[in-house]
Amino acid sequence: MTHDYKTILYEETGGVATITLSRADKRNAISYELIDDLLAAFNRAAQSPAQAVILTGAGKAFCAGMDLENLQQLTGRTHEQNLKDSETMGALFLTLYDFPKPTIAAVNGAAVAGGTGLATLCDFTLAVPEAKFGYTEVRIGFVPAIVSGFLITNIGEKRARDLLLTGRIFSAQEAHTLGLVNEIVAPEQLLVRANELAAQLMENSPASLRATKSLLSSFAREEMDRRVQLAVRENAAIRQTADFKEGIASFLEKRKPAWTVKS
Repeated sequence: MTHDYKTILYEETGGVATITLSRADKRNAISYELIDDLLAAFNRAAQSPAQAVILTGAGKAFCAGMDLENLQQLTGRTHEQNLKDSETMGALFLTLYDFPKPTIAAVNGAAVAGGTGLATLCDFTLAVPEAKFGYTEVRIGFVPAIVSGFLITNIGEKRARDLLLTGRIFSAQEAHTLGLVNEIVAPEQLLVRANELAAQLMENSPASLRATKSLLSSFAREEMDRRVQLAVRENAAIRQTADFKEGIASFLEKRKPAWTVKS
């Protein structure tokens, strides 16, 4: 059964599946619908003849984090609903991490919070010089829970603590230095370079690529599954706190938050 995509574009050509986040008016923010579309698109790509996948964004942003309307709804959801939401996001990140074919993120602009996760969980991450990244969850009373386990594996605990605890925005150049970005590419060459890389990968044995990716994932799978399960619980739990509700309210009202101070 063909999935009716509402928030992405899906195209297959020359052995490459290109998935484009297509909410340019919302800076490709992550909505519940977008998560469903992405899961369906990755499932389609996994079963298709395509040998590589490119993930990019429409417009000037790659993905600006969670959709404002969905953020507003979070404060009124039950713990069970929050747990289910968190499990779905965890499933998306694990799908990308364990995807059987090579994945390339072509980061055309800002990739913030969950957007940074999507960009950096691909096997290869290409970014334009103007791209910005940031795990900004702590700035709105949230926890960058699900992505944290992957980030520690990518760049080590000390560097991960810096990015996760400060919530600061960092440049494409710093992301490259940290090892989160493989190449910085001029905007007009971004998709050209992504397709060149895909073509290079397709010169290799598809069976070997699949086996190599499976082997690499298997090294950390048990630990990664444990981390994601723990992160899902923390992600749901923080949503019941006063700081989370204040963080969302202040963000939407564009004011400084009044955090709870505990002795």
